[in-house]
Order: sequence, then structure tokens, then C-alpha cells
Amino acid sequence: MTTPTPTGAPIRVLIADDQEMVRTGFRFFLDAQPDITVVAEAADGERAVALARQLRPDVCLLDIRMPKLDGLEATRLLAGPQEADPMRVVVVTTFDLDEYVYGALRGGACGFLLKDSGPTLLAEAVRAAAVGDSLVSPSVTVRLLKHVMAAEAPTTAPVGAAPPADPLTDRELDVVRLVALGRTNAEIAAELYVSLSTVKTHLGSVQLKVAARNRVEIAAWAWQHGHVRPGA
Repeated sequence: MTTPTPTGAPIRVLIADDQEMVRTGFRFFLDAQPDITVVAEAADGERAVALARQLRPDVCLLDIRMPKLDGLEATRLLAGPQEADPMRVVVVTTFDLDEYVYGALRGGACGFLLKDSGPTLLAEAVRAAAVGDSLVSPSVTVRLLKHVMAAEAPTTAPVGAAPPADPLTDRELDVVRLVALGRTNAEIAAELYVSLSTVKTHLGSVQLKVAARNRVEIAAWAWQHGHVRPGA
């Protein structure tokens, strides 16, 4: 696992996008945050991977459509299942296409954000990724998981395909269902009348039981295994 950012230290961010104006805009806003600093920029996927491996930023913000190496492949190389020490990647793109979202999450991304989501959500996604949490644009989350997971080919090996050896408790399932519906930890705590720390404890237990690396994979597991229904 990537070492968490020390308390008080700014979150170190790498920005990769082939458009200079986008990189400049992201850098301007993120550098203005007291707890975030941009340590590198890249205009193509190959450079992004090289810089990320060299500098080990806390969070990598990757566009999808980049020259030399697209953002999905760059995500896989930095955060994929084959990585012993996966990095924290948030994919930020203009294109709200299901195959992109699905590919990013399968490649190990811990967040997926649309560029028109606004600067506030961008900063929230960086902060979430830095502490091992995840943020997916609300306009994407439930729609994606409802129909992509349902349509997944049976020959594909999904996250947590086998039932967990240690079954989830009823309360853990309650938390999982709300995660799959796009709720934040604070919203889950309020809805279940428990503390925020209790929610985090349940999520940590669930991750171990279903072999998920982040809450996005927990949500995917819930949809794949029928714990959330399309009409939910």
C-alpha cells in the first residue's frame, strides 16, 4: 500500500493532460489549496507514468485521451492489480462514457471525475484519494454500476467473484448497499445512526472479506452479487 501522507504535509499531486490550458487550470486551483501541491505535469501518458514512478506523488490525476499512452493504460501500469505498491489514481475526463469509467475502475483508479464537475469536487477527489478513499462523479456512479455490472460477461473474473470465506455481517451489508448507491461515509453514518469511525471500521472489514482495494470495488462487488437492485 502507498504510505499515507504525513499529517500536516501537503498532498502531492501529478497532473497529466494533453491540453496545456487544462493542466494550467488544475494547477492554479489545486496549488491555491492549503493542503495540496502540484509536483509535476505531463502532456502524455508515457511521461505521466515515468514521472509518477520517479516522484511517487500521493495522487495522480490522469486524462483518458492522451498521446503515446492513454489514461486507461497509464492507470493500469500505476495502479493495476499487478502492482505490488499501487498508486492512487483519479481519472479526470471530458467523456462520460461507460467503457471509460469501467476501464478506469478495473485498471485500479480510486476515482473518476468529469472535468465539468467543478474545482471543488476536484479538490475533494484529491483529498479522498490521498487517504485511501474514493470519489466518483455522482452523475456516473449509480448508472454505471447498475447496468455495466449487470451486463458483465460471465467469463469475466469480477472483483470478489467467489463468495467471501468470512461472510459479511448484516451491518456490513447495510454499509455496502449504501456505498453502492453512492453515499459518502458521513451520509452512511447519518442514515445508519452510527459514528463515522464505525463506518470506516466496517468498510475496512468488508475490503478484507471481499478482496476489494477501495470503496469503488466494494460498490462493484455489491452490484455484481445482487446486494443492490436496479430499482434501488
